[in-house]
Amino acid sequence: MILPETIEETEKLLLSGNYVSDRSLSTSIFLSLKLNKPLFLEGEAGVGKTELAYVLSKTLNKKLIRLQCYEGLDISSAAYEWNYPAQMIEIRLSENISKKEEILQNIYSEKFLTKRPLLQALDNNEESPILLIDELDRTDAPFEAFLLEILSDFQLSIPEYKTFKAKTPPLIILTSNRTREIHDAIKRRCFYHWIDYPSYEKELNILKIQLPKISNDLNNKIVKFVQELRKQDLYKLPGVSETIDWASAITNLNNNSLEKEIVENTLGALLKYQDDIVRIKGKEVDNILNKIK
Repeated sequence: MILPETIEETEKLLLSGNYVSDRSLSTSIFLSLKLNKPLFLEGEAGVGKTELAYVLSKTLNKKLIRLQCYEGLDISSAAYEWNYPAQMIEIRLSENISKKEEILQNIYSEKFLTKRPLLQALDNNEESPILLIDELDRTDAPFEAFLLEILSDFQLSIPEYKTFKAKTPPLIILTSNRTREIHDAIKRRCFYHWIDYPSYEKELNILKIQLPKISNDLNNKIVKFVQELRKQDLYKLPGVSETIDWASAITNLNNNSLEKEIVENTLGALLKYQDDIVRIKGKEVDNILNKIK
């Protein structure tokens, strides 16, 4: 797949994958592709950070390798680990060899190396993949430090064996929901972009593309309702993915209008905390519906 040569081509590429981008995000993606620099995406959950990686994988026809981060993630799960049982068997079979160096050379070889997502992305003989390091904020500072070599030099050093350096650098996309601050050393090595909640016009376009069978009137009211909802003091504001889920739920109920009963019965597709649902039900639903008439 030929990479886009302009920002406009980048926007069209994303749109071909049903992803509505703005000029700023398209610029960051274009420069990341052009200059082989990792892209760090930060924003609230559900605004389209992870989806962007999937769309680029599809439209650029590149393999996607995803590392889902979590608390306690370590090198053996993220990068590589040695097959210790197989190594022990090799040592037992080699007991008659007197040279210790020869034994060590045999056990620390690719034969006993298990490659995890980070190493798979760097040691890929095919066209460079897209490496998605998703929700980095769920990990801890030591894991961030481990990533610095990969982000700077597209390589990973295994002390007992060798250094794997990518022949063609993968496109690395890191995401964070900002549940904690990511160290500046990570951000310095990336193009940084904050993905905010979309404007009314942008969210309207997203909904039209994702669910084209919805009537224009219902489409407008759904987006207006969600936009008003984001002005409320809620524990978790709904993202774009929740807007799409909610619109889909309403249409699957064969309903072509926003009525109070339908809204309250489907709030679970839009809000994910009971306290938020209780806060919005009743008068607040009435107030928002009156505003968007």
